[in-house]
Amino acid sequence: MKFRIFGNTGIRVPIIGQGTWQIEIDPQNAINALRAGLDAGMSHIDTAESYANGLVEEMVSKAIHGRRQEVFLVSKVHPDNASYRKTLRACEKSLKRLRTDYLDAYLLHWRGSYPLEETLHAFEDLERVGKIRAFGVSNFGAEDLDTVERLIGPNRIACNQVLYNLGVRNLESMIPRCEKGRIGFVGYSPLGTGLFPGRETIAGRILFSIAALRNLKPRQIALSFLTHHSNSFTLAKSTNIQHVGQNAAAGSISLSKREIELLRATFPINHGATGHTESQ
Repeated sequence: MKFRIFGNTGIRVPIIGQGTWQIEIDPQNAINALRAGLDAGMSHIDTAESYANGLVEEMVSKAIHGRRQEVFLVSKVHPDNASYRKTLRACEKSLKRLRTDYLDAYLLHWRGSYPLEETLHAFEDLERVGKIRAFGVSNFGAEDLDTVERLIGPNRIACNQVLYNLGVRNLESMIPRCEKGRIGFVGYSPLGTGLFPGRETIAGRILFSIAALRNLKPRQIALSFLTHHSNSFTLAKSTNIQHVGQNAAAGSISLSKREIELLRATFPINHGATGHTESQ
C-alpha cells in the first residue's frame, strides 16, 4: 500500500481508504470487512453522523475496537447541524458513538444554510481543545474553497471529499487547486455505486483488457487510476472480504503513462455529471 501526506496534516495516510455509506445493510460482514481492510493497510476509515442516523458510526466503533491508534478516523457533520453550537454537539455525539476521544479529521458534509464561518469557527475550537486533529470539507467546488480561504486563510483545511470515479470526473480540474493549497483530494464512490463499466461497453472492454494484461481486476485498475495524482486519495467500500483484499492490493499498483492516458481518453470528463450526492 502506498501512503502519502494527507493535505496539511503532516500525517501519512494510505491512498486507498474505506468508505462506510450503507454498510448497515450487512452489519456483521461489514464489520468483518473493515477489520480485514485494517489488516491489509487501509487504515483510513471514513464515516458520517448521517449514515443510518449514527448506526454506522457505532458499527465502525466495533470494527476498530482495540485498534484506534492504527486508524485515521474521519467523520462528517450534516449541514442541518452545522451552526456553531450544533457542530460542537454533533461532534460530541459522533465521538460517543465511535467510542473515541478524538477524530483525525472532521468534515462539513456539504454546504448548507448555516453561515460557513460558524462551522469553521466550531472546527477551529474543536481542534484547539483536541477533539479533532484536523478539519475539512466535502462536496465543495472551487468557489466554496475560495470562500473558506477568505474566512480563515490558506492552508487550513485538510481535504475536500468529492464524488470521483471513472464515470464522474468533472471535478478533476480541482486537483491542482487542492495540491497548491495543501488540500487532500479525496474521492468517494470510486467504483460508481453499482454503475461500474461492464464488458458489454466499449469503455468496459478497454478497462478489462488493461486489467487482463496485468493479471489484475478491473476495479484495481480503476482505483489505481483514481489515485495516481500526488495529492489524491479514494474511499472504497465493500462488505466482501475478497473485494477488500483486491482494493487494498490496488494501493500498490502504478500505472504507466500510456495506461493513464488511455483511461483518460476512454472515460472522458463529463461536465454535465453531478459532483454531489447528499447521501454519500
